[in-house]
Amino acid sequence: MNGVPFPIGPCVLAFVVIAALSDVHTRRIPNWLVATALVVALPVQVVLHGAVEGMQMWLGGCLTGGLLLLPGYLMRLMGAGDVKLMAAVGSFCGAYGAFEIGLATFAIGGAWSLVVLLRRRQMLTGLIGVASLLVETAVPGDGMVQRRSGLADGSIGTIPYGVAIAIGSTFVLFASV
Repeated sequence: MNGVPFPIGPCVLAFVVIAALSDVHTRRIPNWLVATALVVALPVQVVLHGAVEGMQMWLGGCLTGGLLLLPGYLMRLMGAGDVKLMAAVGSFCGAYGAFEIGLATFAIGGAWSLVVLLRRRQMLTGLIGVASLLVETAVPGDGMVQRRSGLADGSIGTIPYGVAIAIGSTFVLFASV
């Protein structure tokens, strides 16, 4: 993003900090928070960019943000709240901003997951789980059946991914100023 217009930065930062705190505390991202962000983002985009372009920025960012995390949700790697949170962040930042934030979030979440695996001394178990997931998704039709049946439920835990989204958003917003 080539600079962040004034109301976008503070709105996104406040929103992702509240979401991250909620995710750490309750392991959930409240729907009222995501809905509020989506409702606030539309008039902000319209005021900044005009009616048509503002609605395009809002919708494009919402779709890009949500679609980036949707495969993770479909593979049961993250919750729906994470997908909705990223869609709401995208509604503020537009499609390109959502893509940048998504990439930063993936890097942060991946590094965090590796640190968790190393601290728990379960790197081998984690790598076997990733390999199993890749094989399951490569096998047409049978992969999700095996995953739902519990064959690949070798999960060693979860991380509050809302925190990774908050850190990624903050990094991209400050890097683009």
